[in-house]
Amino acid sequence: MRIIRKYTLENPQDFKFKLLQWGQQFEDIIWLDSNQYNQLYSSYDVVLGVEAFTSIKTDYDNGFDKLKEYQEQTADWIFGYLSYDLKNDTEDLLSKNYDRLHFPDLYFFQPKKLFFVKDNVLEMHYLRMVDDEIDEDFDLIQTFSAHLEETKEDSPCGKIKISLRMTKDVYKEKINQMLAHIHRGDIYEANFCQEFFAKDSCIDPLQTYHHLNTISKPPFAAFLRFDNLYLLSASPERYIKKEGNKIVSQPIKGTAKRSIDDNLDAELAKVLANDPKERSENIMIVDLVRNDLSKTAIKGSVNVEELCKVYSFKQVHQMISTVVSQVEDTVSPVDVIRSTFPMGSMTGAPKISAMQIIEDLEASKRGLYSGAVGYFSPSGDFDFNVVIRSILYNALEKYISYTVGGAITAKSDPDKEYEECLLKAKAMREVLEGV
Repeated sequence: MRIIRKYTLENPQDFKFKLLQWGQQFEDIIWLDSNQYNQLYSSYDVVLGVEAFTSIKTDYDNGFDKLKEYQEQTADWIFGYLSYDLKNDTEDLLSKNYDRLHFPDLYFFQPKKLFFVKDNVLEMHYLRMVDDEIDEDFDLIQTFSAHLEETKEDSPCGKIKISLRMTKDVYKEKINQMLAHIHRGDIYEANFCQEFFAKDSCIDPLQTYHHLNTISKPPFAAFLRFDNLYLLSASPERYIKKEGNKIVSQPIKGTAKRSIDDNLDAELAKVLANDPKERSENIMIVDLVRNDLSKTAIKGSVNVEELCKVYSFKQVHQMISTVVSQVEDTVSPVDVIRSTFPMGSMTGAPKISAMQIIEDLEASKRGLYSGAVGYFSPSGDFDFNVVIRSILYNALEKYISYTVGGAITAKSDPDKEYEECLLKAKAMREVLEGV
């Protein structure tokens, strides 16, 4: 179905800039960048898919069944996203909170043109009807600049003013309500989020993504365009990956700030690694992930490879665990995702009760935030990130949004939780407001 051609790149980093700029001509774009972060289970440095040959767009109603049919019938590379609100397909839940972004609940497309970069090797995978364009496109990509040009002064996008969906006092009151649920025994932990937004505003999506990625350098960065809708993501978190019969999930729970002083920075990481509250948050979600993976796993194959390991990123230190399992050949890849979605790190425990309380207390519909972006391969392997540390943009509505949150447990302090939200929001705010 696809023609594959390989090229050796003299300067892979320069080629990346050229490739993403070249891709901006298309209305369907997905760009996945590992930023060469030293992560477990990395397959590619960069992936670009453009120009939809086929696609699926749907709301949550029977969303996973429709995706399963599309994935099986296509039997090719498909790229796209799962919004958080697909929870309503797996459980008897609703999403009624305010939404100004209007992303469909699920969107995947089969790119006509695919690019995979690993080290200094480029693979171009083109569908046969466009295979004669491979060499022509490769030559054209080389003509682009290796550096992004700054937005011109006459840009129609002026200064952006960020607003909060809820005040600090309202946020703290919501946290206290969440704590009341925990003390009553309704839940053990829940991820509570708040939205930051700008109305009647516009951005240059490519410039904004480039700036966000540059100051963050995460292992699961993504640039997604679907018509007038954009995701600009600096996600540090993998949701789930399938490689052969192995399933890998890597939930993040536990955050600490960085310091420019090396000794203090090391101390901050050490304090995070030994913080009882942060460890308990992580371990509770690890238990949830173990339970989710067991629904499709070969009996006895669920295992925790890493527990509460601290990884350092440009903006923050994060506590990450790695949970794995094995599945039979007969298990559908979509069913593996269906049985684990939404990811435990963005919901809580018990999961259904947590999602009900989240819906009641949050002020905005999550949509693509805390959903997942990634791909399925022709063999049924897949890899998806968690959509956090991300800017969502509806260019038609001129609406810009980013959402941040944190895990609330019995030991949570509302003021400290609010400070953690501001820490997580720092990179997005810096990019949008230039502060």
